[in-house]
Amino acid sequence: MSHCHRYTPASGLSRRAWLTRMTGGLGAIALADLLSGQSQAAMAGLPHFPAKAKRVIFLTMTGGMSHLESFDYKPELKRLQGEQIPASAMAGKKPLGMSSRQSSFPLVGCSVDFAQHGQSGAWISASFPHLAKVADELSFIKSLYSDAVNHDPALAFLQTGAQLSGRPSIGAWLDYGLGSVNKDLPAFITLTSNRPVDQPLSSRMWDSGFLPSRYAGVHFRSGADPVLYLSDPQGLPREATRRMLDGLRDLHDMERAADGDAVIDSKIEQFEMAYRMQSAVPDATDISKEPQSVLDLYGEDVKKPGSFAKNCLLARRLAERDVRYIQLFHPGWDHHGSLPMGFEIGGKEVDQAAAALITDLKQRDMLKDTLVIFGSEFGRTSYSQGGIHKKTGNYGREHHRDCFTFWMAGGGIKPGVSHGSTCKFGFRVTENPVSMHDFHATLLHLMGIDHERFTHRYQGRDFRLTDVSGKVVKELLA
Repeated sequence: MSHCHRYTPASGLSRRAWLTRMTGGLGAIALADLLSGQSQAAMAGLPHFPAKAKRVIFLTMTGGMSHLESFDYKPELKRLQGEQIPASAMAGKKPLGMSSRQSSFPLVGCSVDFAQHGQSGAWISASFPHLAKVADELSFIKSLYSDAVNHDPALAFLQTGAQLSGRPSIGAWLDYGLGSVNKDLPAFITLTSNRPVDQPLSSRMWDSGFLPSRYAGVHFRSGADPVLYLSDPQGLPREATRRMLDGLRDLHDMERAADGDAVIDSKIEQFEMAYRMQSAVPDATDISKEPQSVLDLYGEDVKKPGSFAKNCLLARRLAERDVRYIQLFHPGWDHHGSLPMGFEIGGKEVDQAAAALITDLKQRDMLKDTLVIFGSEFGRTSYSQGGIHKKTGNYGREHHRDCFTFWMAGGGIKPGVSHGSTCKFGFRVTENPVSMHDFHATLLHLMGIDHERFTHRYQGRDFRLTDVSGKVVKELLA
């Protein structure tokens, strides 16, 4: 009691200063680890084993891209078009979402043809002729399923492993666990295509949740300033910014000496990171020096700010600079009606650039340690939402969480594999189901992380990306 009495407010120290002095030693150790570029979790033994992938590029098709118009060929649907989906296919389940009020559920086939490609014989629709050329690099998961059927909770489930907001996203988990490689750029960067959509994206989808905010994704915009408030004010030379930061550091050193507040060091490090980004970000996002052959590879949209093509090229440039997790969001796949026309537009926007990214990475010997993922938050129903237009054959599809398709390439993935299968109507999984937690477990495994051992304690519970389930899909591993 007498020892503690020396640190009461009566001794001239505030309660805050007393607490700081009592915890300053341990706090300084923890802060030193943070500022060394390594995360707290990294200091606890991560990665758990040698990683197959050094980085991830996730091409996210938001809105619920139809697996039936892309990579899950179901000729039976076209043969039976207009007939009611059998009760056996529904397997006792009631229709979800807006189609729950329908009285009729007519099957509808894909409006474009499918063909097999490459030595793997992968079935790919005519909407993706460029991806068809790299078919042997792709591995398909055709038996994915989700717990959510509406956009926001389903996208949150894909991003964080939980339907409700407040959990860390995949990129935040990886940054927290593995730290940053490039000290001049964020470890987690997101880019969004500029296009008119019905489903707006929220920054919650790349948030750090209950992890420290430094692990949140940094969203690069498509304008002249990719990161808001990063540029120096007009007329202010860069040398002045450097002098200001040096002076600010001196003031912070004085305050820390007086109060012992370790948070000050974290704040000044954020300022320093922003200063370094002032040079690194413009360099990473400047495609003017790319050879014409590379620009041609990505297609004519590559010079359009905010296009998927340009974002794919930027993703390759960021991957070259060792950004650990890069996520591209391409909205516009919510085709409740006019699906044939909408899917044709979407396919043209993403097909060439996605294939170019695979080719570009392979040419640079980067595909072997870059994991590329292409997927959506859920699939679409094998029956039409509403009726099928008698004259035009136009149709739409409802959200469907019970089965959909991803493809993955590079980064330790076995090429040319098709894992899992669905029924002849593409309505339910019949072989090798893969949950969203299984997908997350596999992604972490490729990055050298055992998902069951990778946790963060919050409010008395050990949380993890895979919650309380998930298994690695070993059949996909090279």
